[in-house]
Amino acid sequence: MRLRADIFVSALLRRVFASGDFAAVEKKGAEEAGAIFIRQHFRDGLETLYAPAPQTAFGEGEAGDRLFEIRLSRSEPEAVRAMLERERRFDPDLWIVELEAEELGDMIPLARDG
Repeated sequence: MRLRADIFVSALLRRVFASGDFAAVEKKGAEEAGAIFIRQHFRDGLETLYAPAPQTAFGEGEAGDRLFEIRLSRSEPEAVRAMLERERRFDPDLWIVELEAEELGDMIPLARDG
């Protein structure tokens, strides 16, 4: 069973704050099953955008987990903003979480390649 979106976001925020970094919810989405997009801000002004991984990325036993893929890596904020605007038009119930952290470690579960 997959964690509710609001619980996942709350846990992520706590982990980021516990590591000494900053996090905020830019847009609150559907509490139970909203798609979650994560903007990672770097000191140099660039951003990485994490988006929900497609269902084909889920391996055996991962069906209930939330997995992410890197949609844009160390890109200009305007490119990230434009992509999020397109996603909002498609799904108005999505979440956008902003993180100010140079290193996230394993805080965001990434889909495996291949």
